[in-house]
Amino acid sequence: MSHLWEYLLIGLGLLVVIVGGIAGLVRGRGGRRKELPGRDTPRPGQSVGSGAPATPGGGSGQGQDGSAGSGSTTTLPRPEEDVDDLGTGEDTLTVERPESARGRLARLRARLARSNTALGKGLLAILSRGRLDDAAWEDVEDTLLASDLGVEATNELVASLKQQVKVDGTTDEATVRGWLRKDLLALVDPSMDRRVAANRVGERPAVVMVVGVNGTGKTTTVGKLARVLVAEDKDVVLGAADTFRAAAADQLETWGARVGVPTIRSDRDGADPAAVAFDAVKAGLEMEADVVIIDTAGRLHNKVGLMDELGKVKRVVEKQSPIDEVLLVLDATTGQNGLRQAEVFSQVVGITGIVLTKLDGTAKGGIVVAVQRQLGVPVKLVGLGEGPDDLAPFDPEAFVDAIIG
Repeated sequence: MSHLWEYLLIGLGLLVVIVGGIAGLVRGRGGRRKELPGRDTPRPGQSVGSGAPATPGGGSGQGQDGSAGSGSTTTLPRPEEDVDDLGTGEDTLTVERPESARGRLARLRARLARSNTALGKGLLAILSRGRLDDAAWEDVEDTLLASDLGVEATNELVASLKQQVKVDGTTDEATVRGWLRKDLLALVDPSMDRRVAANRVGERPAVVMVVGVNGTGKTTTVGKLARVLVAEDKDVVLGAADTFRAAAADQLETWGARVGVPTIRSDRDGADPAAVAFDAVKAGLEMEADVVIIDTAGRLHNKVGLMDELGKVKRVVEKQSPIDEVLLVLDATTGQNGLRQAEVFSQVVGITGIVLTKLDGTAKGGIVVAVQRQLGVPVKLVGLGEGPDDLAPFDPEAFVDAIIG
């Protein structure tokens, strides 16, 4: 009988050891997720501020005024699958750290210089001739007009150059280059405030609304702008209010995930864009972000109904927060057509700044002057390539120096 009790005790001891070993193995394989961007940020798939998992097609069920009911969810960058790291159970989350926009300017300036050779070098070649007769001045005017500078700015520049040649009596290339630089810089107007609203205003984030017609690279520009701001240590929230273009929200979410930025999007196609924009600002408030950037659907400027809806997005957002910045994305290669687009958008949503994409290649540098004069607002950002970091703040002096070579 005593042997039986010994066997039972030995068996019980082995069972305890086995159970303990299995429990330890389970704990070792569980790992721990890294904390995601933003203050008090929820886990992937959880609605901001809801405290519960998001349900497709959900929302508060409120009305059509954009205060809720879009079924919007916060889509956050998901960590990699749990992977044991030398037995530590820690996972790794790879998030890119973009280069500072300040470090891009030299590279972008070189690219811009190559794209505007016809304007700068063409003008210098004409102005440096031994004789500047009427035919030569006509060539100057034609060169400036071909660069999309606009008639009014062209007339001002030619009149100024004529006066300086008449007074000085020289066509020395170095002297002419100095005159040209001074006059072009005055036209570009370095006194304009080109800062993008990206700092908290009191207890709320700055709100930036990005608009533009289809094909200008608007959603891509929003993603690149997020990279610029992340490089400046800003907490950014993206709002995918382009609910009509297939995969627009997916595209924006991918841009955000690469730099650890959350994206507010709808669970269904064709949702009310005003409601999604409203939810994005609400999320930015709850997460104490520095800036919320709202991507809107690409609008054809001659479609009145679509432009009215864009105005609705702005009105709905303003029910809970002022909009600090409305950036219009323009394709720099569209010339005068782009100027017409800019005028209509300005009437509907009140543009505060311009982003010129595709300023490399076939774009004409004069569009910078023309669009600023037409709208009375500055070019704030320029895109000079297809790379993720080919967007930079516009620098008037670097721009003019690149043009004249």
